[in-house]
This record gives sequence, C-alpha cells and structure tokens, in this order.
Amino acid sequence: MPTYEYKCESCGIFEHWQSIKDDPLAACPTCGKPVTRLISNNGNIIFRGSGFYVTDNRSASYEKAAKAESGSTSSSSGD
Repeated sequence: MPTYEYKCESCGIFEHWQSIKDDPLAACPTCGKPVTRLISNNGNIIFRGSGFYVTDNRSASYEKAAKAESGSTSSSSGD
C-alpha cells in the first residue's frame, strides 16, 4: 500500500497509508481540519530481503540449462 503525504492547516505534514483506489483524505484524522495531499518525491523506497537480482526469479528449468551450459563451455575452454 502506498504512503501519501498530507498537509494539515494546524497539525502540519503527516503520512497516511491508503490504497490507490481510495479517495484522498479531506480531513485530518487528528483534528478534523481540511488537508491537502502533497506531491512526494518517493525517495523512501525500502527493498527488503537478501537481494534483488535478475537471477532471483528464474525457474528451476532455466537454472538447470544455465548450469549445463556453463559446465560445457568451461570444459571446452579448458582443453
């Protein structure tokens, strides 16, 4: 779910998680005054996990073929 930044007239800037399909907030959840949604630069992207590489999402059949290919090329280059 995306995080959106809003600016309240009295509370200041705050973040709110909501679905893309949801309408923007009209009132501050704390004080109830009107809010405006800000355009953010999305600089706070967090990648979690051991890593994100091209090979992370390969199928087992692709990995088998790649191992077989690399094994055959390394044995032929060693001759």
